[in-house]
Amino acid sequence: MSYPPSLHIEQLSLHYGNKPAFEDVTLSISPGSITAIIGPSGCGKTSFLYCLNRLVELMPKAQISGKILLDKQNLQTLDVLDVRRRVGMLFQKPNPFPLSIMRNLEFPLQEHGIRQRDEIDRIVEMSLKDVGLWSEVKDRLKAPALSLSGGQQQRLCLARALALNPQVLLMDEPCSALDPLSSEVVERLIINLRGKFTLLVVTHNLAQAKRIADQVALFWVQEEAGHLIEVGSADRLFNAPQHPLTRAYVTGARG
Repeated sequence: MSYPPSLHIEQLSLHYGNKPAFEDVTLSISPGSITAIIGPSGCGKTSFLYCLNRLVELMPKAQISGKILLDKQNLQTLDVLDVRRRVGMLFQKPNPFPLSIMRNLEFPLQEHGIRQRDEIDRIVEMSLKDVGLWSEVKDRLKAPALSLSGGQQQRLCLARALALNPQVLLMDEPCSALDPLSSEVVERLIINLRGKFTLLVVTHNLAQAKRIADQVALFWVQEEAGHLIEVGSADRLFNAPQHPLTRAYVTGARG
């Protein structure tokens, strides 16, 4: 299997009971690229991300159709625990476990079968270094994770995802709950992950999408369901959008 992988979504639709979240989304994601998902609230962006690591299966009355191919493997046919290891997730609000900093990283590693102490210690140190946290917390790994600042908590959550050595990282508004300085740190980390992982980032911050993304996809509500309106390189979509809705959204006329 190539690493990082490509993702190909074919005619993906999601309904909660009789209510559509989004319909008929087809989208290809290049290996190692950053794709920003933009669009107004309520157009299905977060629900779309939740389909890509099957978190949507935890939601009542969720019905999904279409295909999600991870390097040509159908995600819906794979073991769900393996899917969530290979496709990591960073949420809008930092969600560290109410445990120590160390246990936040140990726990998922042990759940996925890593038991050797020296291997756990190696992965913990490497993951914290990858997000720039090691020098800040190495002398207080037994301290509660909830004692960290918001920005540090979000970086810890990213380290927790990286510790499992995923191939894809999904990020749902990863900076929106952070102060500007912490947001800048996390954004820089996202850029540094380009090429190492395949990344999809939901953001309402159009300037951020323009800074970080290789590809941008615009979602919009039409006929009471989210639809993928336009997708293209960040440069083309922001500077020469083809669809009137895209033009209106990126210029601030609608949204």
